[in-house]
Amino acid sequence: MNNAAPTAPLARPPRLLPGARVAVVAPSGPVPEDRLQAGLDLLRGWDLDPVVAPHVLDPHPEFGYLAGTDADRARDLERAWCDPSVSAVFCARGGYGAARMVELVDWNALRAAGPKVFLGFSDVTTLHEAFALRLGLVTLHGPMVAGADFLKNAQAQEHLRRTLFEPEAVQVIASPGRTLVGGRARGVTLGGCLSLLSADLGVPAARRSARGGLLFIEDTGEEPYRLDRCVTQLLRAGWLEGVAGIALGSWEECGPYDAVRAVLLDRLGDLGVPLVEDFGFGHCDGALTVPFGVPGELDADTGMLRLDVPALAA
Repeated sequence: MNNAAPTAPLARPPRLLPGARVAVVAPSGPVPEDRLQAGLDLLRGWDLDPVVAPHVLDPHPEFGYLAGTDADRARDLERAWCDPSVSAVFCARGGYGAARMVELVDWNALRAAGPKVFLGFSDVTTLHEAFALRLGLVTLHGPMVAGADFLKNAQAQEHLRRTLFEPEAVQVIASPGRTLVGGRARGVTLGGCLSLLSADLGVPAARRSARGGLLFIEDTGEEPYRLDRCVTQLLRAGWLEGVAGIALGSWEECGPYDAVRAVLLDRLGDLGVPLVEDFGFGHCDGALTVPFGVPGELDADTGMLRLDVPALAA
């Protein structure tokens, strides 16, 4: 795929069927074993067959914020994807580390293995972008297997389950969103963690522009001035030129929400595109699963995303 080209619809992997084998990987931070086991039990309750990659519970020999070495995390993703018995690859958690391993993955091997479901969010934003740009593949921005919010929230669980097994049932995603700039916009979904999108700028294989896209962004643990810096960098780089519409998700631990809203409205409001806040995805209770790479319409007046096609193919 030409990463300088405007955002275009991507190939949709097949939906999951009962009994499907799904691999769980940890491309970023360390995974609490008790939460991992709880997540695996939940997947088994959906009649899935989860298998854990070999290095998911590894500690890094030096840096406690990483789940094992960069090479091992890359190999886990690669081997899981290239296993013909595996129908989907789910991330265990976010944290930090995907940027350290993404260039170690053999993307040609993943491309040859064919399309599969890929699920995660937060630091996994780096991999969403890689799957979009290097494989041309739709991915799911949604709860992760060992995520504390996911494990205790039935709404998040059900929305993900329906996306995986019956995606036509959630082809319209209704959020509690509130209008910041009204209107409707058509485009192809993309996005993730704001700070990770900003960090990708200048990377040779990264997306050059969000032109033609419906941008979904959120973040956690970033103070308002840091959010300002990330958005300003995207603006200065021309990355937001031609974006069709923007949905804002959660901003957990980013300071008083009024201050966050003021920064985002100041930086994004003048783009003149539909802008909706509190869309209900990201680091929040009951997080919605949003597919990236699918064409649709964002209605900022009603807080709704209407996908032209289901996230996953029949």
